[in-house]
Amino acid sequence: MSSFRLRTLGASLLAAVVIAVTALAAGTLALFLANGQQLEIIGPAASYYAVPALVVFVVLAILGLVGVYARWYTALIGGLAAAVLAVLISAGLPLIGAQFTSDVLAQYASRQVALELVFALAVVLATVALGRRIHGALAITETEEVLRRQYALVRRPAASLDQGVVTHIERTPVDVELAGRQWEAYVAALTGAGWEPVEVDPDDDLPDSVFVEDTVVMFGPLAVLTNPGTESRTAEVDAVEQTVLGLSLETARIEAPGTLDGGDVLKIGRTVFVGRGGRTNADGIRQLRKILAPRGYSVVAVPMTKALHLKSAVTALPDGTVIGYRPVVDDPFVFDRFLEMPEEGGAHVVILSDDTVLMASSAPESARIIEGLGYRVISVDISEFEKLEGCVTCLSVRIR
Repeated sequence: MSSFRLRTLGASLLAAVVIAVTALAAGTLALFLANGQQLEIIGPAASYYAVPALVVFVVLAILGLVGVYARWYTALIGGLAAAVLAVLISAGLPLIGAQFTSDVLAQYASRQVALELVFALAVVLATVALGRRIHGALAITETEEVLRRQYALVRRPAASLDQGVVTHIERTPVDVELAGRQWEAYVAALTGAGWEPVEVDPDDDLPDSVFVEDTVVMFGPLAVLTNPGTESRTAEVDAVEQTVLGLSLETARIEAPGTLDGGDVLKIGRTVFVGRGGRTNADGIRQLRKILAPRGYSVVAVPMTKALHLKSAVTALPDGTVIGYRPVVDDPFVFDRFLEMPEEGGAHVVILSDDTVLMASSAPESARIIEGLGYRVISVDISEFEKLEGCVTCLSVRIR
């Protein structure tokens, strides 16, 4: 059983125990006060409410597993249901096998209402006030568990990789077999740094599909599915959508006529820089801004004319410093802190932790500069993907 299910089970059981004990104590106290505060009544009173309290525990333990504490009103409904069921069972047990006249039955019913009212109210109030607080403090959702696991989406290179789109550089032959080995080494580097790879189903008919970054952008539990700016790549999104849905993540979509490539999106804290260039248009940026505004993100559009994507020109270190290769950066002054790298491949880092980044081995001088800033650099060879304008960021999407 996964940790989130174990924690949810434990939270549900503890919340149910607290609610049942609270209702038992409230009912017992009410009978104690109603009978002149005689100490000898406490034992029988507690015994009287033991059965309904047990019913409340069982009902709310089960309801807790299906999300009854998610909202105050669902907790209210769940508390009412548990209280009514407990009262009906408690009131009905003495009637089994007994014979009553209508007058005696009416008297019995009125007495039961008085006896059970305090108990029922205690169940409802405790469910809303205590149950939700306890469950919320202990339980985690499946989505929270996914974020804790440090998943990284990856997609195995297609057999047709050498047919991938090239825009800003001359086409050179791609060694597909070597690319496969480089991809394996890249995934191994992610794994070694504590990220758990989640493979999107490969598709040999989609040559650019290994560049999974362009199809989805993560904002915590929200996966924004893109609409790639190259028509041949739009079919890549479907399998990615199925994968993120399988991880119980929220989704939103960029719809036509808007276009957005994930490679154009650079997140630094709550600021989201988006490259406006050949792959991402104004409507795509507008839609992303509308999706993210309620979540507290600020979207800043950045002109892009010299490189394929924004993150082909710049990325950011864990401390928020933007690093870039100056010849392909339209305006470095858009960013608060900009550090120029001596190699184009040095502009690309994947943040693996607060002190570790992943870089291409084609940028050794840049790696030394970044190591001089106190970071650990893991280098990988991605030469075959660089022939298709790919970089280390293109090959994965970290769910964070």
